[in-house]
Amino acid sequence: MKIFINVFISLAAFLTTVVCQAQTDNPDGIGVVTGSSTGTYIKFGQDMANAAKNEQLNLIVKESEGSLANIRRLVSKENAALGIVQSDVLGFLTRSQDKNMQRVANRLRLVFPFYDEEVHLYANKEIQTFADLQGKRIVVGTKGSGNWLTSTNLLHLMGVEAGEQLNIDPAAGATAVLTGKADAMFYVAGKPVKLFANIEQLKNNPKYEELVKQVHMVPLNEEKMLSEYSNAELTPSDYSWMGETVPTIAVKAVLVSFDFSYKNSPYYKKRCGELKRLGNAIYSSIDELRKTGHPKWNEVNLDEEIGLWKRDKCSAVDVTARATSSQFTANDDFLIKELEKCIRTGTCQ
Repeated sequence: MKIFINVFISLAAFLTTVVCQAQTDNPDGIGVVTGSSTGTYIKFGQDMANAAKNEQLNLIVKESEGSLANIRRLVSKENAALGIVQSDVLGFLTRSQDKNMQRVANRLRLVFPFYDEEVHLYANKEIQTFADLQGKRIVVGTKGSGNWLTSTNLLHLMGVEAGEQLNIDPAAGATAVLTGKADAMFYVAGKPVKLFANIEQLKNNPKYEELVKQVHMVPLNEEKMLSEYSNAELTPSDYSWMGETVPTIAVKAVLVSFDFSYKNSPYYKKRCGELKRLGNAIYSSIDELRKTGHPKWNEVNLDEEIGLWKRDKCSAVDVTARATSSQFTANDDFLIKELEKCIRTGTCQ
């Protein structure tokens, strides 16, 4: 896949020097790269920043262009120790033949899982299975976007070669499928999304019945997909024009960092301590976040295991710490050592 390979090469250019360099700007806080100014990622970042104040932690929320941009910024000299990305970015990086990208993938850690974003494969009815995409005109999204990342990852994972990949935005993609200028499109977003819900508004168009009969949501539930994605479904209650429930897959929005437990340098110890405080803040504030934060917090299970991801050790410590000592603070070296010892020996009471 030429496009897949070319983007790997361009991304690799950003990753050739370091993995997790010491960030130099604004040392008085910890930066988190999120998403667009109107998206859910940045609202989650803002909610976390408010919770982090309970631990006297300054979380600096930054806008971003999406998952791949966030990975690039994590390995730069910017103060961007945390990033919200789609969970399938790990598989995307892992399959690279570039050793720098593999190094990045090996060092990424899951801090918190957030919410599901369902994969919508919207296509003409000639396409009944994922394999039927072979040789077809597929809308994969603008390069570097979440749609592009997931569609590219899935095509590569399933060994399917598109005849033509169309790098256009979702609205143009849906129109292209309806008008026969494309055979299928990928769209990754938490259901229901307006783009597909609004198809119902075409009822006043005399060609509505004919148009809707020609398109559908393609089932996505193959075992190979489920190695990196979770089960989900699209139903007529999500999109009234659908005649039946269709199985699909979901990618998880996740908060990630590098493994700051890897070294014992002053910088790594500082970042690890900040992640401890963030972990403590989010776990202790989760009920409040569900009440007053973005509605998607109600879908969050902080202890959920996600596909290929390894858990971050720094932020996870505080979960046990709260169970063993209500007086625990992330800056108390003695308590940290005692806690690590009891976890290691199995003697925690």
